[in-house]
Amino acid sequence: MGEFARRTGVSPRLLRYYEQQGLIRPSRRPSGYREYSEGDVATVRGIRMLLAAGLNTATISELLPCMVNDGQTLSPACSGMLPDLNRERERIDEAVASLLAARDALDTIIDATLSAGVDDLEACDAAGAAKIDFS
Repeated sequence: MGEFARRTGVSPRLLRYYEQQGLIRPSRRPSGYREYSEGDVATVRGIRMLLAAGLNTATISELLPCMVNDGQTLSPACSGMLPDLNRERERIDEAVASLLAARDALDTIIDATLSAGVDDLEACDAAGAAKIDFS
């Protein structure tokens, strides 16, 4: 496992988690030790790519059967995975929109603070002591 972890750049603990989730299935030697193939290396790289794209391991486990391993990376093997990929893209779009709205709200507060010329720390402490209720 240590050698495989080095080759993939993924910790042994995370590799065991991928195995537990059914994302990788190494063969076992008679001694019980795991034996990984070059295909497993590409699969782990593909898993990392899909995780970086924002997919969770449950979704990845659904998508992996629809992917082929060319020895270097995972590639789509069927269009049947498009609904799942589109759903994940929509989820990410919603998360991005929510984060942008939060940033805009924060920018509004920052701009209002700057335009009000509030730089008196004692005034901030007094305002905080007043326990402003935002609900």
